[in-house]
Amino acid sequence: MGLIRTELEVANWSDIHLSKKGIIPKEKVRKMNVKFLVDSGAYMMAINEDIVAQLGLEKVDSRLAEMANGEVIKLDVVGPLELRFGTRRSSVDAMVLPGNSECLLGAIPMQDLDLVIFEKEEKIMINPEQPYISKKPLK
Repeated sequence: MGLIRTELEVANWSDIHLSKKGIIPKEKVRKMNVKFLVDSGAYMMAINEDIVAQLGLEKVDSRLAEMANGEVIKLDVVGPLELRFGTRRSSVDAMVLPGNSECLLGAIPMQDLDLVIFEKEEKIMINPEQPYISKKPLK
């Protein structure tokens, strides 16, 4: 299997909230399309400092992260962000990687968006068994 990358729309959830309340116009909501490396072994989503600055995201926490090389580092967590992939949306927090590091789409946001990895095609897609609305187990 090769590396799989995908693009999602990422928006500042606080801006969306302010827009819905009529405090800022919809055009002022900070959002952008971001290319992610699909990493089902990563728990959370990770974005870089450049994206944090462009979207005006605020730190909400810090967490320890074990990197692919085994190194454990402390990372800031920002949020909430709104993710959009096709007709699906999710609100998540994200770990912050330094500088312009490659962004990672982890297992939790993929599960929340109900996305499925298609290894042969090297892409992710909305779950074909639930194409119109995501289904979540509550048991």
